[in-house]
Amino acid sequence: MSQNLLLTLATIAEKPNTTKRDALTITRRALRHICQQKAQIQAERRAMNRQARKLRQYLPFTAKAADDLEQRASDHHAEALAAFRRVLVAYGEVIIHDREGIAAALGFDQMADLLSINPAHREQARQDGGESLQGLAYIARMEDSAAGYGNQWGAGGPLYQACQAAMMDFIRTCPDHLLPDPFAPGAPFGPPIPPELRVV
Repeated sequence: MSQNLLLTLATIAEKPNTTKRDALTITRRALRHICQQKAQIQAERRAMNRQARKLRQYLPFTAKAADDLEQRASDHHAEALAAFRRVLVAYGEVIIHDREGIAAALGFDQMADLLSINPAHREQARQDGGESLQGLAYIARMEDSAAGYGNQWGAGGPLYQACQAAMMDFIRTCPDHLLPDPFAPGAPFGPPIPPELRVV
């Protein structure tokens, strides 16, 4: 069923009369499905790891069984998770850069409707994220704002998770000399730059 759904969405997206509104809706639906599948696989892996930890209570008699269960948890749908990660990164890059001009074509109100931003949260969303797709979905984390994802790191709607995957991939693959040093003077974790003093 999951492949059929994604193929159907891809077929709809390839139609020549697909609007920006349709493209964003299809993107959200595809990402929601991928995030649900990914969460299900991760929950199954966590259950296996919990079982392995229970077996470790009876060491040394259960060491082999616990090791085998941990290996099974690590291998469980590893290919599917890698594929999901690649898709999330690709969609995240599209959302962050918005080269298709979805935000400009739709405007704030229509984009807020499509992202399910609660009317009570829209002014805050405009202040926090501006009127860009990246700003609303990733920076302000207002997609499905009534869902209450909380402040947990990585928790957010499907577009947020795609942007998060793209940013993590960028940080992981970017050459070190191109990334800013967070501990440099004046950086967030570095020493403050002393003020420039002048004699008047």
